Amino acid sequence: MSPGFFAPEGSNQHAGESSGPGTRQPHPSAPTAGAPGAPHLHPSAPTAGAPGTPHLHPSAPTAGAPGTPHLHPSAPTAGAPGTPHLERRIGLASAVSLNMMYMIGVGPFITLPLIVAAMGGSQALLGWLLGAAIAVCDGLVWAELGAAMPEAGGSYTFLREIYGREGAGRFASFLYIFQLGFSAPLSMATGCIGFAEFASFLVPGLRQPLFAAWPNGAHWTNVLAAGAVAVIVGMLYRDIQAILRTAWVLWAGVMAAMGIVLIAGFTHFHPALLHIPPHAFSFSPGFFAGLGSATLIATYDYWGYYNVCFLGGEIRDPGRTIPRAIIISIAVVAALYIAMNVSVLGVIPARQMGRTVVAEMVARTLGPRAAVLIACLIMWTAFSSVFALLMGYSRVPYAAALDGNYFRIFAHLHPKRNFPDFALLALGGVAAVFCFLRLAQVIAALVVIRIVLQYLLQQVGVILLRVRRPDLPRPFRIWFYPLPPLLALAGFLFILFSRPESRRDLLYALAIALAGSILYLMRAQKRHEWPFRIRPADAR
Repeated sequence: MSPGFFAPEGSNQHAGESSGPGTRQPHPSAPTAGAPGAPHLHPSAPTAGAPGTPHLHPSAPTAGAPGTPHLHPSAPTAGAPGTPHLERRIGLASAVSLNMMYMIGVGPFITLPLIVAAMGGSQALLGWLLGAAIAVCDGLVWAELGAAMPEAGGSYTFLREIYGREGAGRFASFLYIFQLGFSAPLSMATGCIGFAEFASFLVPGLRQPLFAAWPNGAHWTNVLAAGAVAVIVGMLYRDIQAILRTAWVLWAGVMAAMGIVLIAGFTHFHPALLHIPPHAFSFSPGFFAGLGSATLIATYDYWGYYNVCFLGGEIRDPGRTIPRAIIISIAVVAALYIAMNVSVLGVIPARQMGRTVVAEMVARTLGPRAAVLIACLIMWTAFSSVFALLMGYSRVPYAAALDGNYFRIFAHLHPKRNFPDFALLALGGVAAVFCFLRLAQVIAALVVIRIVLQYLLQQVGVILLRVRRPDLPRPFRIWFYPLPPLLALAGFLFILFSRPESRRDLLYALAIALAGSILYLMRAQKRHEWPFRIRPADAR
């Protein structure tokens, strides 16, 4: 591994960039001398006032601001006017809309038949309810951590501070960023694959293979999915205000899609179709395996309530806005999901559900023209979710690189529009490649990787932080603590070990963890970081 990939300890310039006058330096890692009595910044911290230094808006948490949650002197601080920085311009309404776009996406429209097949009938609603319960418990954990640490990066910041900025937290946060290079593009790929699936409802020829001699290989839907990624990257290659205006338009399309499905279902509802088969709740090994598979997919569909935490450095009044956005989005989306599933199950028998069941249901109830409209709106919804997802996740490697804990090229900001351009392009490129995988395979791998390398660490971590840092300002505290993190932990473990395919998916996660660990240890040894840090006594 070339040392040029990471910001070397004690260095204050990037690969290919000189330190001459006027040069942008996204991650100066050397400590700077301040005025007498000024707090001394950590070597990896962005410094205030350095020309061209990326930093958070002046409303970001800074050392010594009264009432502001503050974890460490190296928190990003405001720099000189006119330098590239993230700006706190996202309010509660925009935060909720971005969360909901990411949460709804194409998931509930395309995974409904998968959940019904896993449970064997209308009892699949139990999977949706269990997924909602896990989302609420996990969402409260995100709300407390996000309000206490409102910085760009989300989980990266949480894990770093929980497990120790100069200790195991450096490893845990690096491992999180490393897996994000796989899991974030996988998540984007699911949305774009769903987009292409509903496009094939309108244009059946898209289901044909690219090469007739390779019928089980790539199809034209895969090509369309990859193309959708490229369009979304182009739409996000703008400043935050233009993006927020686009987000509201996309959100309106998402709500229109949900509204048409609910109207179509409940105006042609047949309660008899919701009949639960005898012995559906036999509590046999097969029942729990099916429930585990259904809950895994439902959990995937609910994910996204935390998107606002990745944008923490751009949220206005984050101590109040972040928890409210998470709780509101979970409550609204859970109600919409359960209502939508009941409406579809009341029209289409469980055994007749195909991949585009929602469009088929609207065709039966409102006619073929309405089916075309709903297919277009679902494509719109899928597109919107990937838009919100890529916007949020592109800020995470940026925050890690700015902290000197990831490939430093990811710390680059667009010189005029102030967004992490390289991170955006890199994640979008990997997502385009993943669009050539199968949907069910992508979802399972995504969920297991995230649970093992992110969610389990956060559930344990929020409890550890309460013990180690009881004095940390927490604008929001988990309701009924410590039950939510413990229940979320139990739910995630159930998903991991209740399914027959869990061993295969766990191997994916462990392979990524092993590769990331080797890469981190190689770098840590070279830079004398944890666990190879040289103590003063050892140096003598």
